[in-house]
Amino acid sequence: MSPHPLDEPVWASLTGAHQHLAEGTGLARRYPPDVSPFCALADARDERAWADLRELAGAGARVLLPGLDAAPPAGVRLVRDLPGVQLVATGALDARPDPEALELGEDDVPEVLDLVERTRPGPFERRTRLLGTYLGIRDGDGRLVAVAGERLHPPGSTEISAVCTDPAARGRGLASRLVRAVAAGILARGQTPFLHAAAENTGAVRLYGALGFEPRRAVAFPLVELP
Repeated sequence: MSPHPLDEPVWASLTGAHQHLAEGTGLARRYPPDVSPFCALADARDERAWADLRELAGAGARVLLPGLDAAPPAGVRLVRDLPGVQLVATGALDARPDPEALELGEDDVPEVLDLVERTRPGPFERRTRLLGTYLGIRDGDGRLVAVAGERLHPPGSTEISAVCTDPAARGRGLASRLVRAVAAGILARGQTPFLHAAAENTGAVRLYGALGFEPRRAVAFPLVELP
């Protein structure tokens, strides 16, 4: 049986909605580094896929393989592994547009990068905005204080990512509002919102549960070094 798209969302995105961004033509794919650090294999149990990844990324390269479901072959070194959880929207999600949510564009990228650097929600690069719609909220002085957007696009679903709030603006529910607003756009396309969180970030997991997401499966985010 073919795997569910959410079991291999990076591969499903790179060979589907994001194939115009994909690098690689064999059994390995990746995003351009200034878009995302994510790589994917057609089958992690196939040594040919690892050979294609080495050719694509280069000998000695360190690559991020979200959802890797098999032990790396001999010679591939596990540098670090971040346990995570994948959550999917349920009917309890109150998705709705937000009147203060602004769509972010190229001119906003420096501010987004600054906010991401200070809050560490996950990878966000200079061209990450090409992955989907990103929304932000600005304070009364025009300063960007909260962000959320779209990342992976496996068939039938869209991932919500880069959810972050300036520390000085926390406690006002800005992240929740943006998650609901991004989810509203996803649902309007007839797709299901989902997201990933670090397993140790129990506060985020609780927040997403309160918003109407439920855990689907555990997922790892291993960084490996190729021989």
